[in-house]
Amino acid sequence: MGLYPLFADLAGREVLVVGGGEVAARKIAALLRAGAEVHLHTRSIDHPDIQAAVDAGRIACLHGEFDPAWLDAVWLVVAATDDHAFNAALAAEAGRRRRLVNVVDDAVLSTYQVPAVVDRSPLVVAISSAGAAPMLARRIRERLETLLDPAIGTLAGLFARHRERIREALPDLALRRRWFERILDGRLDPVAADPQALEAAFLGELDAAAARGDVRGSVSAIAAVEPDLLTLRALRALNEADLILVGPEVRPEALEPARRDASRVAAGSADEAARLAVMHAGDGARVVYLYAARAGGDGIDRVEAACANAGVAFRRIPGVPVKIP
Repeated sequence: MGLYPLFADLAGREVLVVGGGEVAARKIAALLRAGAEVHLHTRSIDHPDIQAAVDAGRIACLHGEFDPAWLDAVWLVVAATDDHAFNAALAAEAGRRRRLVNVVDDAVLSTYQVPAVVDRSPLVVAISSAGAAPMLARRIRERLETLLDPAIGTLAGLFARHRERIREALPDLALRRRWFERILDGRLDPVAADPQALEAAFLGELDAAAARGDVRGSVSAIAAVEPDLLTLRALRALNEADLILVGPEVRPEALEPARRDASRVAAGSADEAARLAVMHAGDGARVVYLYAARAGGDGIDRVEAACANAGVAFRRIPGVPVKIP
């Protein structure tokens, strides 16, 4: 590992940015979002966002010739100029004063690098190639953007806000871990619920687990379609499943994206699927009911009703709309 990964708390801390163009504007915007106090030195402000931040009093401008003593008053330095000689001199001066410096697009001169970021605050994922392949890091970030629902940050905030309540309700570490896993694996759907409803459901699941002294699983119903027509949410459910109930007329290729070590059980009817789903989810399993798309919704309604009566979490995961011949 060539670089040591860390996250810096810059709220209320001074950061020096040198440069006034588009790159500097991007760096400044990220620093301001993190709560940093930005000190700016530039010969000219060439980006409207920087000028707007200066006019709003969100940035402190340092005028005149560059003064190395400015480095003593900041925690971090960002060099966002196209003057290589100046950047090199600034990096050397920062090194002498034990200040970390990021020289944009120059991994050799930099003593810290800014990674590609997926922001689902308070959950933040950072990806770095240590300067070797920035395009690769950006491509991985793009893929993670599609995999992590925007609302997952709300769920992470609930874990943080109710940390003590969770420990009091579930003092057993093993039980608490299983509860965490089930919540993360689909007991709640952060995308479908507004924040208040999500928090109420979150606390309801916690209270139910504490009252039972165990953790129940969940049931997801997915229409069996061609693998390339499955939504990302359906793919995640199939990859996380402990048990897959396979309805009649489901083609074998529909099971290709499923988790390899998940148990597969044929369910000859919706009533049988309901019975098996409730039984296994009641034991803590993550169950997927894979049914033929042409089967319609009546059978799924029976499975949903059985889960509701048993207190088992149920969700329908819609697929990509297709015309069934």
